[in-house]
Amino acid sequence: MRYRTLGGTGIEVSAHCLGTMMLGSVGNPDHQEGIRLVHAALDHGINFVDTADMYSAGESEEIVGKALQGRREDVVLATKVHFPMGPGPNRGGNSRRWIVQAVEDSLRRLRTDWIDLYQVHRPDGRTDVEETLSALGDLVRQGKIRAFGCSTFPAEEIVESHWVAERRALPRFRTEQPPYSILARGIESSVLPVARRYGMGVLTWSPLASGFLTGRYRKGGTIDLSSGRAALHPHRFDPTLPVNVRKLEAVEQLIELADELGCTLPELAVAFPLAHPAVTSVIIGPRTVEQLTGLLKGASLVLDDAALDRIDAIVPPGTNVYHPDGVWTSPGLAPSALRRPAAERAASDG
Repeated sequence: MRYRTLGGTGIEVSAHCLGTMMLGSVGNPDHQEGIRLVHAALDHGINFVDTADMYSAGESEEIVGKALQGRREDVVLATKVHFPMGPGPNRGGNSRRWIVQAVEDSLRRLRTDWIDLYQVHRPDGRTDVEETLSALGDLVRQGKIRAFGCSTFPAEEIVESHWVAERRALPRFRTEQPPYSILARGIESSVLPVARRYGMGVLTWSPLASGFLTGRYRKGGTIDLSSGRAALHPHRFDPTLPVNVRKLEAVEQLIELADELGCTLPELAVAFPLAHPAVTSVIIGPRTVEQLTGLLKGASLVLDDAALDRIDAIVPPGTNVYHPDGVWTSPGLAPSALRRPAAERAASDG
């Protein structure tokens, strides 16, 4: 296992990070199997574990907390805050009020006194970023978190956060966690350069492109839209939609490349993000120990320039074959935001 420094924090993390979104009711509800999965990852040399309060409504954090008993000192533990954790208007978001409560809930579920990396899961247009940075800085001073970062923030919001931190003398985001795969390379044009500019660590998620880069879904094959991931998000897998046709065409070319390189498609997919100099660690989210073992077979795979050129020819740098984040959309793209109020429109027409 390779290790890298997480931005400017001085914390050494494995080049592969165990993502635990699939631990709990959403993925694998068996807690003992989840604990075995975490232990297997640690035994393979992974020292970086990522979860979130909203994964299975806190159940993922509970499983991780059980698994790390007796091994907490050896693990760099990351979790997140933002998404609603219950009914009511103030049980989510990036406000000081919610962050202070949410971190205590995560600490309790994780059975620990501190969190190594506390991440803001998505931007919150209702909350001034100064409010968020100030609250997170207080948690660092209190010893409840060691560092904090953001997740799936657009480049302009990352830049704004650093400007605010500098102007207000506040601690800054030290990491960013964006989606990144061969089929979703949009962050190469702005997010990754910005992260390098500010010396941020980058841990990427969804290297398998929601399962398309497992090789399970093939052009001309039958895709069952009633089970698994396809049942949760059928529009992402419907083979009649043009965007999914483009995914399947790219997959066929990538399988051919993987065969030539003597590796599997998942191994190729997981190796790809690590080839970018801005990326610190790639999050892998297996549901079983067998899936973990398969993904880590390619842990030592390093793609040379020829292989990367082939990938560029299939999916050009900086482009997305599909939109990788199906959870959050910029408020600026909301239908209501695209229409000016009638009074404003009348004034401009006048």
